[in-house]
Amino acid sequence: MQSPGKSLKEALLCAQREDRLTVGVYESAKIMTEDIDSVSFCVLAMDEGFEWDIALQIHFTLIQSFCFDNNISIVRVSDMQRLADIVGDKAAQLEDAHCVLITNPSDESWEDPALEKLHLFCEESHRLNDWVPEISLPER
Repeated sequence: MQSPGKSLKEALLCAQREDRLTVGVYESAKIMTEDIDSVSFCVLAMDEGFEWDIALQIHFTLIQSFCFDNNISIVRVSDMQRLADIVGDKAAQLEDAHCVLITNPSDESWEDPALEKLHLFCEESHRLNDWVPEISLPER
């Protein structure tokens, strides 16, 4: 199996091409509130200022709880700049890349092998009591 970081990058790029990415804490919260069934995967990204940003920590706690309650796979990355580079123009402002959602396509027959690998990775992490596993994104 390829690394979870490579699978995450592939899933993000595929979702971006298909316009299935939501970038930003508030935008993600809005999608989760309005159409939770459309959400497939959540990525939370931290940066060096995360430990000092209490409001962002509270948002992350609420998003994590919401994901757990609705059976949405969730991972954490520690390199927000790298995540912003991958999602490209969707992250016009770097601070908006703290949360990225991948939504389901409208076509029910669609499958994304990279996303399936990520779901399996998250399931395995849960069995090991790692509820929000951290993934390292590959370099370019």
